[in-house]
Amino acid sequence: MSDEPLVLGIETSCDETGVGIVRGQTLLVDTVASSVEEHARFGGVVPEVASRAHLEAMVPTIERACREAGVQLRDLDAISVTSGPGLAGALLVGVASAKALALALGKPIYGVNHLASHVAVDIVEHGPLPEPTMAMLVSGGHSSLLLVPDVTNDVRSLGSTMDDAAGEAFDKVARVLGLPFPGGPHVDRAAREGNRIAIDFPRGLTTGRDMERHRFDFSFSGLKTAVARWVETRQRAGETVPVADVAASFQEAVVDVLTRKALLACKEHDVDHLLIGGGVAANSRLRALAEERCARAGVTLRVPRPGLCTDNGAMVAALGAQMVAKGREPSDLGLPTDSSMPVTLVQA
Repeated sequence: MSDEPLVLGIETSCDETGVGIVRGQTLLVDTVASSVEEHARFGGVVPEVASRAHLEAMVPTIERACREAGVQLRDLDAISVTSGPGLAGALLVGVASAKALALALGKPIYGVNHLASHVAVDIVEHGPLPEPTMAMLVSGGHSSLLLVPDVTNDVRSLGSTMDDAAGEAFDKVARVLGLPFPGGPHVDRAAREGNRIAIDFPRGLTTGRDMERHRFDFSFSGLKTAVARWVETRQRAGETVPVADVAASFQEAVVDVLTRKALLACKEHDVDHLLIGGGVAANSRLRALAEERCARAGVTLRVPRPGLCTDNGAMVAALGAQMVAKGREPSDLGLPTDSSMPVTLVQA
């Protein structure tokens, strides 16, 4: 094995079949087969549909990744796979595929945490992570603040979502506004034409008492409900709903809370690097506000390019490569899946 391990990563925690190949800290290929269109008519991800789509896409996606990277499967040093958290059936497809590869090739397997992988992926774009790093992960299922002394074995949870995650709130508000699924990109697009201060929507868990009990936790359920009630009131009165203004005001409420709590965590834990990952990290207003506030606070902001923020195989390969490089023991070939795997457990 060279000093720069060649690792193939498999990601199937939700509706994206992702296969990435990383050599050391260099991304060779990131191949994704998405089933999002199959879920759009249901207004959300259907677990059984996702699992079947992974089964159909797995082999072609692995073959395409190897072809585009110019590597043979026998050249790999290790296989890395998301073992949790995520949809149980979807995870099983990815882990079973990784086990088959590892067994057939005689290669070590690393079952890794989906959330820690979202942190590790920035290594292939911006280089080694400072230790410690503050990470804020925002997606359809997670809104988490993490202190990361070592992404391969030491990830500490400071706060998480109490109800709706940020991405889930975007999807639900998009539905209220008649925008397509997935809601995040469509709300972001509509918000660019709107007024961010047109409507004063609530900022969850930011009052004095809430900050004492849930300092670094997030809640977007009340915000989502406030938007729905505001829209319903306008509709009952026969008035036109200003979609752009509602989208912009809602989005501002979300990113205001996210960035405010993230920078407070940086200050209180004396960390000068903030990494933002997960699907919602692709949001243009979150990126802009985080950049502005980090600059004022003297904090270095790291955000992967949008394509690496959503679920992908590159992030799993990146974490696997770090595991190999740091000499972490591989997972057992009988490694389980864990749909509710805690973020503090980096490896299964």
